[in-house]
Amino acid sequence: MPDYTQIKLDISDGVAVITLSRPEKLNAFTRTMMTECIDALDVTDADDSVRAVIFTGHGDRAFCAGADLTPEGGGQVFSDPNPVEDLSDPRVRDGGGRLVLRLFNSQKPLIGACNGVAVGVGVTMQLPFDVRLASDSARYGFVFARRGITPEAASSWFLPRLVGMQTALEWCMTGRIFDAQEALDRGLVRSVHPQAELMDAAHGLAREIADNASPVSVAMTRAMMWRLSATEHPMMAHRIDSRAIYRLSKTADAAEGISSFLEKRPPQFPSKVSQDMPDFYPWWEEPDFK
Repeated sequence: MPDYTQIKLDISDGVAVITLSRPEKLNAFTRTMMTECIDALDVTDADDSVRAVIFTGHGDRAFCAGADLTPEGGGQVFSDPNPVEDLSDPRVRDGGGRLVLRLFNSQKPLIGACNGVAVGVGVTMQLPFDVRLASDSARYGFVFARRGITPEAASSWFLPRLVGMQTALEWCMTGRIFDAQEALDRGLVRSVHPQAELMDAAHGLAREIADNASPVSVAMTRAMMWRLSATEHPMMAHRIDSRAIYRLSKTADAAEGISSFLEKRPPQFPSKVSQDMPDFYPWWEEPDFK
């Protein structure tokens, strides 16, 4: 297991838990944390034993209190003495966005367990999670306008898709902090739990996926839902899901899915994400895909 300094990665019985771990700073986000989270996702994608990934924060106060604005945390970007003039320079790239794009491309399902304060990048990094759970003490804030900047981490793409344009604009233009109940009411989170029960709920959902679903089917479903819902016409979805159904219906996983159903027993899917994805995956990387 890699030796991380600002996160923890634990893998047990098919479920990985990535914990943001800077409790002395309320798990505030840094470039190091970004790099370590990206590396941990590379680990979980490469490990066929991992069937689901849970993200949470260390302690019971914060999931992530946003970007660390101190010099040691990388906050000097707001007062850079040598600003970059060429906006195509790689140094301009938003660190939260780099992490979010890696989360978006995960081959394993991502479950968020928001255990406390989540503001700025602490909330925008949660948007590409497939399911978000919250403790009853969670607090959220898209506070960028109150800091004189704009939403980051590709949240202008994710947030309206999750909660609708009106709510996305309200939260981002006011920059106000809101509680877990409002997050639930507006569709940002799937459920709210007492703090002591949050991780049990997240593990329960992870186990439901790990114990019952084909990992290849889950990886394909995740890629299809996130990408095809944004296409201009349902024909694109029809093209991909037709090919996915055709290819996967011929696999050992499909045979096992039917056999286990008929025999009324838990499935034991043999296919591996690392080697058994359909031959047209990842279709979005092929510019001439037809």
